[in-house]
Amino acid sequence: MTLQLGFPWVATPKSRKRGARARFGQLPRMATAALRVPDPRVVPLPLPWVTPAGPQIFVHEGARQALERRLVAAFGGPVQLAVTDNRRRMITHSKAKGTLRVRVHMMFLGAPDRVLDALVAYVVHGDRQASQTVGEYIDRNLYRIRASRPVPGPLKTRGQVHDLVEILSELNAEYFSGVLSDVLITWGRMARPPRGRARRTIKLGSYSAVERLIRVHPVLDRPWVPRYFIKYIVFHELLHHVMPEVRVGGRTQLHPPEFLQREREFRHYERAVAWERRHIDRLLRAR
Repeated sequence: MTLQLGFPWVATPKSRKRGARARFGQLPRMATAALRVPDPRVVPLPLPWVTPAGPQIFVHEGARQALERRLVAAFGGPVQLAVTDNRRRMITHSKAKGTLRVRVHMMFLGAPDRVLDALVAYVVHGDRQASQTVGEYIDRNLYRIRASRPVPGPLKTRGQVHDLVEILSELNAEYFSGVLSDVLITWGRMARPPRGRARRTIKLGSYSAVERLIRVHPVLDRPWVPRYFIKYIVFHELLHHVMPEVRVGGRTQLHPPEFLQREREFRHYERAVAWERRHIDRLLRAR
């Protein structure tokens, strides 16, 4: 049996018996947020297409394991949980040979306990009220599925020296199993610091969740800037895409310990950090 949370509601495959189809058909239709409708004003990055059975994202592992434990406790048997960046199906689950197989969108790894309880109740028990709670959470997290604000102006991805699309595609394949979709990237300057503040810092990259857009400072498009350093900057911003910020004691942590640990998985991390320390003054002068 396979269930998919999406819009329109898909209860059962065509091979299901009529009685089962009628039973599941009584469940409420889920929120339209479960459907990714491409914005014609935004050209998606041409990343490899991935089937629903494709690879999963191995990020935010602590939260993934916690959710898996919840599912095991409620199901009373083995559970296989995969985390995806799927644009159309936020939740799919099936049972085969006593094992519950579940695929969820990465947005749920940062969900509050109330939503996680509803997610487990929906997946394990088919709870109708829980499905509404999950659907409402998806509605509130539309920006995690698609850009909720169009990108102003055309994107500039090919610089005089470095091609950001190539860099992003390589990182997606190497570190994210090729499953990231519709993440945009461009060369672009960051917001200037307030007047009067000493300008001894430079923001080399940023990520906008509402645009699903990574901006890389054009100062890095120089022959003397190594490609591995730009890949490090883009990798950092991709982690912001897949790892939501954490609220601790009423404060937002953009770089929680798990984020910093994952950042160190970048192959040239030490080399990139050392290069930045040696050349920060040159970058400040070049901007």
